[in-house]
Amino acid sequence: MKENQLLLNAQSVLQNNWKNGFTIPCEGLYPFQWNWDSGFIAIGLAHIDLERAKQEIKSLLLGQWKNGFIPHILFHNKSDSYFPGPEVHASHLNAHAPKLPTSGITQPPVLGFAIEAIYDISNETEKTFVEEVYDQAFLLQQYFYTQRDPYDEGLVYICHNWESGTDNTPVWDLIWKDMDSPNYELNRRDTQHVDAVNRPSNREYQHYIHLIELFKEWRYDDTLIAKNCPFLIQDPLFNAMLIKSNESLVRLGKLLGKDKEVAQLSVWHQKAITTFNSKLFNEDKGAYVYYDLRNRRTIDYVSSSSFAPLFAGIATKAIADSIIKTHFNRGIFSGKENELLLCASFDPTSQDFDPKRYWRGPVWINLNWIIYHGLKRYGFKREAEQLKSDTLYLLEKFGFYEYFDPRKEVVEGLEIGYGGNNFSWSAALYIDFIKRA
Repeated sequence: MKENQLLLNAQSVLQNNWKNGFTIPCEGLYPFQWNWDSGFIAIGLAHIDLERAKQEIKSLLLGQWKNGFIPHILFHNKSDSYFPGPEVHASHLNAHAPKLPTSGITQPPVLGFAIEAIYDISNETEKTFVEEVYDQAFLLQQYFYTQRDPYDEGLVYICHNWESGTDNTPVWDLIWKDMDSPNYELNRRDTQHVDAVNRPSNREYQHYIHLIELFKEWRYDDTLIAKNCPFLIQDPLFNAMLIKSNESLVRLGKLLGKDKEVAQLSVWHQKAITTFNSKLFNEDKGAYVYYDLRNRRTIDYVSSSSFAPLFAGIATKAIADSIIKTHFNRGIFSGKENELLLCASFDPTSQDFDPKRYWRGPVWINLNWIIYHGLKRYGFKREAEQLKSDTLYLLEKFGFYEYFDPRKEVVEGLEIGYGGNNFSWSAALYIDFIKRA
């Protein structure tokens, strides 16, 4: 398909998913506003409709809690096509929650760098917009470093797998193994929209809901969650997005003369990078891994999240070189004799790799976008261009699906992607790849 036509198609996806102030990820499967989706969507929108890009961010900020927390779902509208809905999350149990129904958990904090991207794409004309949203973006960073870092390390925890953004990655299997979640009666809607074979299992969903039920019991109190939650993880993707947003907000804060905020962000930023490298980099794996804060153990799995720190400038040159040598130069993720398209979401050599099941192996456009920019940042031009080429190939061949099989021999014979179709961040980041990257 010609590039111009695909750009028009991408714009149509965003137009059709626009819901009077915000963009849904896709019809049916995800009918509300999602946190990190909106950050990526706003970046794409900024190229074609700057006002909508700004409104996307402002709509997201309507769901911000009084303590600075921004939830992963905002229920602006009503829909019965998604589970769990607002009645399950019951965010009203926490005194900080807004009147707008939201979830009580969050997602990778992309807000800071999304705001910076809008400013850059506007040719630095949107200083007023930055001024309007800056304080709320700073409050989000403050929330994480003061409420989610119990040992003052500079690394924050996530307390639910949905907060990672990589919902059913095999990394969490180790946590589920030790959890005796009740057999809740599920009212799942996702498997009515897409093949259940490609989604998390019912047993995984039992664990997901169990965590939410615990949070409700504790009224989403961060102190009780840190003390009692069985899922307490320092995740490389989540922390990398937080650190990248620090960097963006430092730059924008200097532009606005926010000296106090810039000074505080800089302190958090430096501590975070130091601890990130000392605690999460695994020399044997040649990549960043995960830390289970509840059980005080490293989880030595490698996923696409392991490469996100390049985007945030966290890695030293030696660490970056190790990542590329081990995983991209005909390494683990590039596949034997280049049998895989970049970049699978989980270690393709693992027995747990599943190229069709959600975050257990498929390619995701947003992680590819993140890793692409990380590779460029460290000067790995060849690897970056290969990743971009593979990403565009998938979008041009299949359209704007949620995720894709990374196996070349399979992809070449298929005529469909997986998950939701006409998926907003796939369309938005295609636009950014073409217009800016």
